[in-house]
Amino acid sequence: MTKNVGGIDRIVRLVAGLALLAWGFAPAVSGGEINWLGAIGVVPLFTALMNWCPLYPLLGISTCAKCSAEK
Repeated sequence: MTKNVGGIDRIVRLVAGLALLAWGFAPAVSGGEINWLGAIGVVPLFTALMNWCPLYPLLGISTCAKCSAEK
C-alpha cells in the first residue's frame, strides 16, 4: 500500500469523517435515536489515518506530492 493521500486531502477527510460521525451519533446524546448513516464517516476517517485511498490507484490519482516525487 503506497501512500496516496496528501496533507490537505487528509485534513479534509479527517474533518468530514468526524463531522459525519458526530452528525450520526449526536442525537443519542440528547435522547434521540442514532442516525446510522453517520457511520459512513468511518470511511473518510480510515482513509485519512492510513494515508491511502483505495479509489485513487484505480483512477490514477495521488494527492501526496512527496509520495509522487519518490517514484
